[in-house]
Amino acid sequence: MSQVHQHPHDGTDHSRSGHGDHGHTEHKHDDGHGQDTHGHDGHGHGHGGHSHGVSADADRRYLVAALMLICGYMVGEVILGILAHSLALISDAGHMLTDAASLVLALIAMRLAARPAQGSLTFGLKRAEILSAQANGITLLALGTVFTYEAIRRLLAPPSVEGGVVLATALVGIVVNVLAAWLISRANRSSLNVEGAYQHILNDAWAFIATALAGLVVLLTGFARADAIATLVVAVLMFHAGYGLVRESGRIFLEAAPAGLDPDAIGAQLAAEPGVVEVHDLHVWTITSGYPALSAHVLVRDDLDCHAVRLRLETALRSDHRIEHTTLQVDHATPELLQLGLEADPHCVDPHGSPHRAQRG
Repeated sequence: MSQVHQHPHDGTDHSRSGHGDHGHTEHKHDDGHGQDTHGHDGHGHGHGGHSHGVSADADRRYLVAALMLICGYMVGEVILGILAHSLALISDAGHMLTDAASLVLALIAMRLAARPAQGSLTFGLKRAEILSAQANGITLLALGTVFTYEAIRRLLAPPSVEGGVVLATALVGIVVNVLAAWLISRANRSSLNVEGAYQHILNDAWAFIATALAGLVVLLTGFARADAIATLVVAVLMFHAGYGLVRESGRIFLEAAPAGLDPDAIGAQLAAEPGVVEVHDLHVWTITSGYPALSAHVLVRDDLDCHAVRLRLETALRSDHRIEHTTLQVDHATPELLQLGLEADPHCVDPHGSPHRAQRG
């Protein structure tokens, strides 16, 4: 649902830039609910078909099929790992457990994120997928630590390992993971959780290759420590995937600018637009996967139409940076303010970040 609110400010606190004055604030976003166009207090509300983040239309059937495939094989792998005394097989099963958990959390997050915003949850529950992605990443790091400890212990005192059972189980695991990855690739991967699960399963395929090689080495040479070495390879993959998920979800929770979007470069671009005098209190952050947002306070020349300038800025943000959700507070820069060189800006009690000013000759 696209919404455009154009109204004068009368001391109301701005949600991101924190300005309370007489400027024009525009909120534009689309939550993909597809409601009908309607009027509200004299302000037009247009509704489009654009959607952000996790979509309620994501094909859950592929995720459920991949989940059932992974869970079924995981149970069998644990049993065979215990019978074959193979830590590599059990560690692979542990990795698959995190894949299964990430899929379950992704399915739950999809349902939560599809709920409309209401009450104090002004963005709804769109960040539910980020919470589950972070939980999944932390679990991967914890499991990697446990398997690293066990692998080192087995390197020092290797038990007897059934190489043939390990090799056969790992070869089947490669097929299972490739099939599960194919299923997930057909689902909606805009969610950080779904993409994380997809990457995990690809990592699992590499882990099974390492386990298969370990089983082959044990079978041909009797070198039992190959099983522990393969476990260390799996642990490294867990650390890599877990760190990636924790880092990306952490950036979102810390309101960092999305990768590829430089706030300073965006501020300079906006300030270079004709008629713009200054851009400050610029914030660029991510609400959920694939849902960047921006807010800023913009000062324009006193003789120009604020709304016309705002529309140009929104068009530039949408076309150049693919930022659809923008909140721009636009005010006139009075002649007195210009004469002071904008050093005593009455609009901002607590300004944030560096101001971006037009180059005046």
